[in-house]
Amino acid sequence: QALSEIEGMGGRGSSLQEMRVRPFAKRRVDLHSFCNPSNFQRSPYLSARGNFANIFQGSTEEGYKAYHADKYDEDKNPNGIINFGTSENKLCFDLMSKRLTQADMNHMDPSLLQYPDWKGHMFLREEVARFLTYYCKAPAPLKAENVIVLNGCGSLFSALATVLCDPGEAVLIATPFYGGITQSVFLYGNVKLVYVYLDSKITGTSTRPFQLTVEKLEKALQDARAEGVAVRALILLNPQNPLGDIYSLSELRDYLEFAKRHELHVIVDEIYMLSVFDESATFHSVLGMDRLPDPQRTHVMWGITKDFAVSGIRFGTLYTENQDVANAVASLCYFHGVCGPVQHKVAQLLRDRDWINQVYLRANHARLKAAHTYVTDELKTLGVPFLNRNAGFFVWIDFRKYLKTGTFEEELLLWKRFLDNKVLLSCGKAFECSEPGWFRIIFADKTHRLQLGMQRIRKVLEEREQEILAEEKEQPCQSDQDGKADSTDEVIFVSRHQDPTCASSSSLGDLIGLLQQQMRSSDWLQKNTAEQFA
Repeated sequence: QALSEIEGMGGRGSSLQEMRVRPFAKRRVDLHSFCNPSNFQRSPYLSARGNFANIFQGSTEEGYKAYHADKYDEDKNPNGIINFGTSENKLCFDLMSKRLTQADMNHMDPSLLQYPDWKGHMFLREEVARFLTYYCKAPAPLKAENVIVLNGCGSLFSALATVLCDPGEAVLIATPFYGGITQSVFLYGNVKLVYVYLDSKITGTSTRPFQLTVEKLEKALQDARAEGVAVRALILLNPQNPLGDIYSLSELRDYLEFAKRHELHVIVDEIYMLSVFDESATFHSVLGMDRLPDPQRTHVMWGITKDFAVSGIRFGTLYTENQDVANAVASLCYFHGVCGPVQHKVAQLLRDRDWINQVYLRANHARLKAAHTYVTDELKTLGVPFLNRNAGFFVWIDFRKYLKTGTFEEELLLWKRFLDNKVLLSCGKAFECSEPGWFRIIFADKTHRLQLGMQRIRKVLEEREQEILAEEKEQPCQSDQDGKADSTDEVIFVSRHQDPTCASSSSLGDLIGLLQQQMRSSDWLQKNTAEQFA
């Protein structure tokens, strides 16, 4: 839709007929959430496609730019913006800087300064295969010939979308999801996303909020096909960003069997696989399964950006048994290669199993757990519901009670209010969440920034709470807020979600704590005063 509107402005005289496809239903694809052509001034120097790329940005990009223009610094800029929006691990610079500057990292060989195999140097691909065999608990050694190296998982999403789908075709993905995927698959490949909308209600076969089920996948796929949309693949994020969910083996098997039935490729992003910071949670890699339902259509991604706290080093890897897919992606590696010296450093890092296990992972998990505990304790004190998970760097928070009308416009105003108070969060719309009022906060940060950032969040929420109360006193007859679910309707702040088989082990203390949190988070008592009843 947006491309057509931009072309309608005159473009540069170029035609986009070959790019036009059947319009998607607004329910699934709303590109106007990323750009607004009606307010856009066309550049005469760009094609219609170039103009679209120029404005393809949402609140995430706006906040990111604001942050870089006004970064918090304890000494130089104490009133600057604290970034709780970008998913980075800022807890392990000491460990990583020390390891990456050791003598073995500084090797320089002529081959490192020359063009490599576009799939990556073989010494690195062999090391990646050994690394994934060990940490994914693969039943048999993984093969270096199935490994491809690119400069980050964003490039991998772009390359896979391009080689698996034709322009205008689509990929299934459950919402909410990391919004950068939309840009990765669309800007180059003109591949769309078909949303499998999840919500916080626990209904039917669901055992936790925002749970992905095969029934929901089937419905989204059939709806898309009924509209003439060709769906070629399914994207799975495990652990899931922004929810923090970890899929069980049975869930993974169900999703893969669904894809096989419909001849869909499955792109599995496991970039947070080593960032599961609590021993009570167990991560299962697709590569660790005894048998893949459809090995030729299953493609697994991982990178060092998250698990090794080095988002500035662009490195991602793809593992696929399908050599046609591998060769097609490799042809795009010319544009997305990793420089030779970095390939050497990554190989040395992945080879150092003792340091990873005995030093890095132990410290990283302990620091992540402590930071997560601090932020979630603060949220409990505020009476704010959230999903309490044990993977990734983020907490999915329910701020719906701070929205009076429960709209995405109001969500955006709350997001801007946080930014005005110098704390950057990510709002639910950036993840295509179907329910206004959900936010993601990144907790993988140093204590002093967490403390100051949470103080700023508390200030905004307390001010907003007082404003809503004042408005309700002026207009008591409108205080019921039609269409907005009471926060006590969903069990979304339990200690962690459990498999049904172990749910009975919940202690009485956990249940009492849950009830106390629900009472604190509910505004029913504030709305239903004796005066209002009279």
